[in-house]
Amino acid sequence: MNIGVLASHEGTTLQSLIDACASGRIPGRVVVVVSNNSRAGTLARARLADIGTAHLSSNTHDDAEPLDAAIRDTLVAARVDLVFLAGYMKRVGPLVLAAFKGRVLNTHPALLPRFGGKGMYGDNVFKAVLESGDAESGVSVHLVDDEYDHGPVVSQCRVQVRADDSLDTLKARIRSAEKELVVETLAQIAKGQMTPRPMIR
Repeated sequence: MNIGVLASHEGTTLQSLIDACASGRIPGRVVVVVSNNSRAGTLARARLADIGTAHLSSNTHDDAEPLDAAIRDTLVAARVDLVFLAGYMKRVGPLVLAAFKGRVLNTHPALLPRFGGKGMYGDNVFKAVLESGDAESGVSVHLVDDEYDHGPVVSQCRVQVRADDSLDTLKARIRSAEKELVVETLAQIAKGQMTPRPMIR
């Protein structure tokens, strides 16, 4: 399975995918990494692993449609089978979604549909979970559509919220669980044990 990754930040989830492919846990490979941030650590990690990279953003394209087309064309040229969003902070455009219909996945650090949607990213999610008083949170992998965190859920795992949790301690446990869920989900898809079919909510 050829995986294309869209990412904006340091690339720790990307690194988990690179390592899982190298070890054979995921029978596939990351073939291209696209970032909207030219200084993103994710691009450096990809280059160290000899993976193709592209910086595509509003700095390289003035308008949304040409940018969307450029991202699509980059993924198509790399013969990507599955697109994975690993901390990608931009909405995926309609041209990419059409070219890879049902094959664009995102990870979100909460049990969707709770704590999803516009503004629910990064520390905002963990803060909202703690303020809610919920006894558990978790991670969701879901299909991407044209709304933030809205597409059908493919897989989830649960993480206990402890009474003495701080934002940092909760975040650390959820991020650790997130990497494991992402690797396991993509491994099952690559092995034909799972298709990106949604879970029933």
